[in-house]
Amino acid sequence: MASSMRSLFSDHGRYVESFRRFLSHSTEHQCMQEFMDKKLPGIIARIGDTKSEIKILSIGGGAGEIDLQIVSKVQAQYPRVCINNEVVEPSAEQIAKYKELVAKTSNLENVKFAWHNETSSEYQRRMLEKKEVQKWDFIHMIQMLYYVKDIPATLKFFHSLLGTNAKILIIVVSGSSGWDKLWRKYGSRLPQDDLCLYVTSDDLTQMLDNLGLKYECYDFLSTLDISDCFTDGNETSDLLWDFLTETCNFNATAPPDLKAELVKDLQEPEFSTKKEGKVLFNNNLSFIVIGA
Repeated sequence: MASSMRSLFSDHGRYVESFRRFLSHSTEHQCMQEFMDKKLPGIIARIGDTKSEIKILSIGGGAGEIDLQIVSKVQAQYPRVCINNEVVEPSAEQIAKYKELVAKTSNLENVKFAWHNETSSEYQRRMLEKKEVQKWDFIHMIQMLYYVKDIPATLKFFHSLLGTNAKILIIVVSGSSGWDKLWRKYGSRLPQDDLCLYVTSDDLTQMLDNLGLKYECYDFLSTLDISDCFTDGNETSDLLWDFLTETCNFNATAPPDLKAELVKDLQEPEFSTKKEGKVLFNNNLSFIVIGA
């Protein structure tokens, strides 16, 4: 690996830019919306039974777009019940955006929000120091377990916080996605970073089996339009390459042979499909639901 290659996570601004470009070129949020519409109502059908308040814990809530969709589904199921929605998010910038979104969203009169500017590990440590641990009716972890050092311990801890009829929802990339194949084939040749781990639904279900936890797993189709990656000299190409490889300025710093291999592979059927002149990377997501 060339010494000039460095992790995308070493440059927060560049990471945020590349992530935004990823979202604008993928069906990530549309895929999550489809799950919320088709599956979530059945999953949360009993979480608030006989309760005067429903407690939701968001781990890695980001800017809140998906969180508020979840809140709206819970409101629809339990229209007259108060909701306590607490958010654990390590980025102060994301929390600020989340608060802005709440301020301009209607129909949240029965929802109380609280934000904790910390990682899931810091939250876990803080809770364990308390004598009395809070129980939750719904805990969700959306695209955040990549940033957790000890995933089995984290899963075990949050499972211990579930109340009666409660559920945990985890969203990660599917083991059938192009990400899994990309990480397995090229991970050792790309910058390694302690901040982010390669983990898919296959890894998580194995961990849950080992822990003896019961779960259901749903796969939904999602794509990332990477057509621009094969046109040099444009900003979208640069940012998408950075996101795909988790490398800061990949186009400028990657060895030519590595770039050539990736250009060839990413157009192969195991990674992408070609449709109407576009190259669509397999961004399939898994939705894992764990019961109390």
